[in-house]
Amino acid sequence: MRDALFRALADPTRRRILELLAERDRTAGEIAEHFPIAFASVSHHLGVLKGAGLVAAEREGQHIRYRLNSTVFQDVVRYLMSKFAGGSDA
Repeated sequence: MRDALFRALADPTRRRILELLAERDRTAGEIAEHFPIAFASVSHHLGVLKGAGLVAAEREGQHIRYRLNSTVFQDVVRYLMSKFAGGSDA
């Protein structure tokens, strides 16, 4: 799962989506308003982020609301800290 997570974080569009979600939960349409790309592309990026466990989605009527999965971010920080602090967790 770490490979999928780091691949997801490697893309600047996905990182920007995460920044937007750090501000507040948003629908796909609200996220798409911030990008000059097709809605289908934003949807693809959201799917990659969801697949990596970085975001969670919840249906609200006709819309899906996305939010950060803070548990995964905590796991990433612990993993990186173990690597940079000389830990041996792989």
